[in-house]
Parts: sequence; structure tokens; C-alpha cells
Amino acid sequence: MFITYHDGASREITIVDREVPYPDGKLIVSRTDISGVITHANQAFVEMSGYSLDELIGTNHYILRHPDMPAAAFGDLWDTIKSGKKWHGYVKNLRKDGAYYWVKATVIPNIRNGELTGYTSVRRKPSRSKVVACTLLYAQMNMDVQS
Repeated sequence: MFITYHDGASREITIVDREVPYPDGKLIVSRTDISGVITHANQAFVEMSGYSLDELIGTNHYILRHPDMPAAAFGDLWDTIKSGKKWHGYVKNLRKDGAYYWVKATVIPNIRNGELTGYTSVRRKPSRSKVVACTLLYAQMNMDVQS
């Protein structure tokens, strides 16, 4: 399957219908520049994504975008953080091996000397009830776009 991103980049991806459970007590942390290119990734991010640190650094964060995620969800994220506000949401991420994992994400703009320099994202273990609700909501959103 090929996936095309908002900037026109595309790549072939493998999708495996297998959820990797989010580990208890872990926080996934990453930082990006203003265009979403990863500049920092903690060990929990490396482990959950299935990519090496070298593969993540310098790559756009959308490498983790699962095709089940509606474009509108990321539109809301970008509109919110570009306006200087904090964003919260539930995201289904695509691992390198094609499996997926769910996160409860908080993304904040990084402001240095009054200037936007990038974003920090902290991901936590989501509740199962929120994952179920978002799975249904995102499927409906994707169907609405296709109609």
C-alpha cells in the first residue's frame, strides 16, 4: 500500500492488523522542528515505533501516520499548535513493522525568545474506552470523507 502525505511525499507501507500494547509507566517524548522533522526521540519512542534512533532523527514525524487516522484529526492538531496552543488527542500510530499502537498525545509549541522553534510531543497510555471510541469515530470520519 502507498501512502501520500500532505507535503506530496509518498512511500510504500505495510499494514499488519496487530496492536502493540502501550507499556505501563512509560512516556514517549519527541521534539520536532516547525515543519515536523524529528530532532529528538526518547528510548520509549524508539522502542514503540520499531525504528532506530538514527532512522527517526531527521525524518518527518508523519512517518508514524497510520492510514486509519483521518486527515481532519491532523488538520486540527496543526491548526491548534500553529496558533500557539496546546493540543490533546488520541492517535493511532504505525510502527515500522506495520503493526500499530495507540497513544494519548499532548503537543505543545516550543517558544524561544518569543519565536516558535518547534514542537514537543508527550504520549501516554490511552484508556481502552477512549481507544474504542476513537476507533469508531475515526472510521466514521474516514467514511464521511469518501462519500
